[in-house]
Amino acid sequence: MAFPLQGDDTCQSIAPTPLPEPYWVGFSSVLGQELSIPLNDTGLPSDPRWLSVLSGNALEVEEHHFSNPIATAYSGHQFGIWAGQLGDGRAILLGDIGPYEIQLKGSGITRYSRMGDGRAVLRSSIREFLGSEAMYALGIPTSRALAVTGSKKPVMRETLETAAVCTRLAPSFLRIGHFEHYAAARQTELLTQLADYLLDKHYEECKDSDDAYLELFKSISYRSAELVAHWQAVGFCHGVLNSDNISVLGLTIDYGPFGMMDRFQMDHICNHSDSQGRYAYHRQPQIMHWNMACLAGGMLPLLEKTDSTEVAQQKLQTALEQFPTQYRQAWLKRFRAKLGLHEEHPNDFPLIENLLQLMHQNRVDFTTTFRLFAEVQSMANDQSNPLRDHFIDRQAFDVWMQSYLDRLKLEHSSDLVRQSAILKTNPKFILRNYLAQHAIELAQQDDFSEVQKLLHILENPYAEQSEFEAYAAPPPKELEDIVLSCSS
Repeated sequence: MAFPLQGDDTCQSIAPTPLPEPYWVGFSSVLGQELSIPLNDTGLPSDPRWLSVLSGNALEVEEHHFSNPIATAYSGHQFGIWAGQLGDGRAILLGDIGPYEIQLKGSGITRYSRMGDGRAVLRSSIREFLGSEAMYALGIPTSRALAVTGSKKPVMRETLETAAVCTRLAPSFLRIGHFEHYAAARQTELLTQLADYLLDKHYEECKDSDDAYLELFKSISYRSAELVAHWQAVGFCHGVLNSDNISVLGLTIDYGPFGMMDRFQMDHICNHSDSQGRYAYHRQPQIMHWNMACLAGGMLPLLEKTDSTEVAQQKLQTALEQFPTQYRQAWLKRFRAKLGLHEEHPNDFPLIENLLQLMHQNRVDFTTTFRLFAEVQSMANDQSNPLRDHFIDRQAFDVWMQSYLDRLKLEHSSDLVRQSAILKTNPKFILRNYLAQHAIELAQQDDFSEVQKLLHILENPYAEQSEFEAYAAPPPKELEDIVLSCSS
């Protein structure tokens, strides 16, 4: 069963609103093959009914019968403020397909739409489609995206745009906001069903514990610490880390005004609606920790079933205090790997921090810089190092590089082994905003070839793919500051 709760106060049974005269914009043949969907020579589903189903125009295709589509209720904190009931305002859960839940984003108004039109636009749908699959290829836990279908149906945002549907997949779309919702409503029985479902389906290692709900919280918190360390290590900014956008499976979900950093800035803000920088790059770990506190509040009634309120709060607080340490360990592991360091040494943290400060001060390209570490020779701090050319302050770089070379002497591996590992850890290709924007602009002119080409490149981010060299380049100066908003 795709959603573990039943009843009018937990979800709405509702069919998608059909997308008029739909057409394919993008399709992930990699994911399609994983789901055993028969494909034709162009990489699209052989059965034309898939286009109808993924546009909200039908509920049956091949052996799949999505007979009970729903929109779910949840609540949450938005920009740190309790927002009360939210819910799936334009995403309808069709059911299950393989190991995933399948959800259509942009498939019409639900009771949770709150003055919205229930639609998504082509621009944001392409970004979510490419972003999801790019993150998956990078090895980062994420929801997936099977397809984007488009229509000429006009949709008003800041300007007049056209409608689209993005097909999203995940083992579960449950989020912190679901726990907050039932805790706020004091519906402990529904909260229990939600937690028991997670224990049965996704956290089996916790279910036999004498304190299973506490162990569930610890595991969700641990996965979330690991996730945000992944983000920091590739320069990913989510943009809207509200508690209703945080998966309880430790997945990246809800791709809105997200962005992969080009020039490195510690305080980079990818969402122009975030005027205070609450969700800036350097604050993401702190905000994820804050969201875990929201989850603790949502799970408190579960622990109160067997413990006093005071004891339950103390247990959750103690578990919550582990997050910074868990995050730091995960962060160190990721950044050691980016530098080709396999052994642990106490000075690794300042070594990495000093590099990031240097990168920030020199505003070097995040992805290109780390990829170039594969060019470093352990015995040579010479001025022909191509990495050095990316820094304006060469003297400061030389000082740092010498400390890095000294650190390499403590490793027990060859240059060749280290360099190979670096190339498998630091991507050459990421979804840069200017590349996504170019694909979007062509798609708005009914040319979808760039969407598929970009998807193909991003499916192999660590490969050289020399024929696509231009797609690895940082943006031209005039395209560095593409502005993104929550509008989608």
